[in-house]
Amino acid sequence: MMKNWRSLLALLLAFGLVAAACGSDDPAETTASETSEEAGEEAMEEGEEAMEEEAMEEGEEAMEEEGESHSGDAVVLDYWLWDGNQQPFYEECAANFTAANPGIEVVVSQFGWGDYWDGLTAAFATRTAPDVFTDHLARYPEFVESGVLVPLNSYVDADGFDVNNYFPGLAELWTSPDGERYGLPKDWDTIAVVINDDMKAAAGDPDVSALTWNPQDGGTFGEVVQAMTVDANGVRGNEDGFDASTMGEEGAVYGFGLEGNFGAFGQTTFSAFAASNGWTAVDGVWADEANYADPALAETIQWFADWIDAGYITPLADVQELGGTTMFQTGRAAMQTNGSWMISTLSGDGTEVPVSYAPTPIGPSGQRASMFNGLADSITASAEDPDAAWKWVSYMASAECQELVGGGAVVFPAIPSATKIAQEAHAANGVDVSAFTTHVDDGTTFLFPITDSASAIEALVGPAMESILRGDAAAADVLPGIAEQVNAELAN
Repeated sequence: MMKNWRSLLALLLAFGLVAAACGSDDPAETTASETSEEAGEEAMEEGEEAMEEEAMEEGEEAMEEEGESHSGDAVVLDYWLWDGNQQPFYEECAANFTAANPGIEVVVSQFGWGDYWDGLTAAFATRTAPDVFTDHLARYPEFVESGVLVPLNSYVDADGFDVNNYFPGLAELWTSPDGERYGLPKDWDTIAVVINDDMKAAAGDPDVSALTWNPQDGGTFGEVVQAMTVDANGVRGNEDGFDASTMGEEGAVYGFGLEGNFGAFGQTTFSAFAASNGWTAVDGVWADEANYADPALAETIQWFADWIDAGYITPLADVQELGGTTMFQTGRAAMQTNGSWMISTLSGDGTEVPVSYAPTPIGPSGQRASMFNGLADSITASAEDPDAAWKWVSYMASAECQELVGGGAVVFPAIPSATKIAQEAHAANGVDVSAFTTHVDDGTTFLFPITDSASAIEALVGPAMESILRGDAAAADVLPGIAEQVNAELAN
């Protein structure tokens, strides 16, 4: 906690000095400052002294209060996560953990996705990172390469911790090529089609349980997308007279909505379609080559671009401005693909859109596909007490904590018994989540690409995907050149 207070104190002082330097746009204040430069400088000095004195007094008070609130030599662990829906359940886990370990207190902090990773990167650079944080497969290889994570093998061996207690394959995702483990699994997720049931009924209530898709005409999935598209004049996308030029007007509904930017990996957007078309991003974990030149990817991305242009799929500019999930929830899009971590947001209390879920469509490969991702908790190299941090990490990876989290019906925990509890909790809420779990049951998942160059790949591929979706370039022309750059990055 001391390190957190010092960081906060520095931030408060910096903010005060920046605010003073910015001055004022008030003409009266400007005139007053011009009449006495010397008085202004004196005021600035007095202001800075007052700020420093006040901050120091507040800091001393906060540290005194901290000393009063933490008994004896209690260890205080900072734990970060990005999902606000999970925060209360991990706070409950933390309370239970402290009750069993009175000498260790856990402070849970939640940040939005972008702020989370920006803050974590900055914290690693200044060695003020939290003791423990929720880690992501797209990020951890780079953290391993940077040496900012604590390897866990010695802890696992010393405690005889069972790493086979999870869904098959999850624990192995968090080991590096040299066999070191850098995280313990906490949950897993898949992708499914999210459907506005009212709009589905208005389109004739088509069967969405076993749709097919191909990049030529969209298959039966494309037929449903067209049927659920409605222009501003009330004409459906599969009817004569459909006017794509009116799709940006009030009352128009896109049959399918992008959840967000495509980026390099398209977890909730293109990945399921491209994989069902036979594409794999990389050949195995920690691979030194990617497959962005594969024609199967190009024709998949081009299908999206063409159907955006035809008025059936939400334009990228609208998604970037409004948010893909917001467009779905406000009736601008009738369907989208999204992750299981969004179930409570899309189907929770207070949601106005009646929602159901369907598995991703079956592609030219003859199978449907869904990206399979798993999160874990990792210990940072700046942890003040790594042994205490391990106790907390291993507790979060236990059935006790994961079953508590599962009962919250927010995510599917990594331990099967806890996932069963989550499924039962969803069922009790009247939500059928089998569209997400069927991918695991049927073995139609593929791994989130694990590479130590994810940030560099994103920087290369993301802009190229945007140019294709905006209609500024053809996928077949752009992606092969990008592939060369990606592979050069991976070879370094």
